[in-house]
Amino acid sequence: MRLALRMMQERGEGLIINVTSLASRLPVPFMAAYNAAKAALASFTMSMQLELSDSRVHIVDLQPGDICTEFNQGVSKSTKSDPRYDRKVAKTWQAVERNMQAAPKPDLVARHVLKLINDADPPPRVTVGDAFQTKIAPLIFRFLPQRVRLWGLKKYYGI
Repeated sequence: MRLALRMMQERGEGLIINVTSLASRLPVPFMAAYNAAKAALASFTMSMQLELSDSRVHIVDLQPGDICTEFNQGVSKSTKSDPRYDRKVAKTWQAVERNMQAAPKPDLVARHVLKLINDADPPPRVTVGDAFQTKIAPLIFRFLPQRVRLWGLKKYYGI
């Protein structure tokens, strides 16, 4: 990003799209490292937006929700280190798999990327996915206390 940014600043304009995830705001159980990495990138993106606010280099935080890809086939679904969590992990992955089957296809994300590329003044954050994940849940969670957020996520994942 540093190299691309240098060239964009010399040219006087540019666009960087950082693909984070709604998991940065609505974390998935048993994927703490993924959630944290996406949250860190979202925060990094916002910092860069602040630092470059007076330039014509736009940085967008693209936050997909569940998108029907092969991503979950590569994720470890095991708790070999602690079998006390086996039941919760299994329930979480049942919910995730159910959501993935109903999730939009990757072309939805691609269409949003193309729209951002063609936008003269792209928004700082774009969410992509179904209406509940991208609009309703983030809005509700913005106003709820942490205890209620945790309760809601546990209900959502059946844990």
